[in-house]
Amino acid sequence: MLLSVGLGLALVRIVHGPTALDRIVALDALLAIAIGAIAVEAAYSKDPTALPALVGLSILGFIGSITFARFHSRSK
Repeated sequence: MLLSVGLGLALVRIVHGPTALDRIVALDALLAIAIGAIAVEAAYSKDPTALPALVGLSILGFIGSITFARFHSRSK
């Protein structure tokens, strides 16, 4: 239930975010919520095969954030 509330709030920020930076932060939050949902499902089903997907999504989010921050700081 809490994950779906967070998902809805992140989607609202993505749609109505006044700046690109707000939208990127909301996308990072959305990715973190997705990672949390996959982790909860993997723990509930006791299935360790989701671990590579969790690691891949975490790396993707980290690299995406760093890349956007780097390009955003160059544009100023």
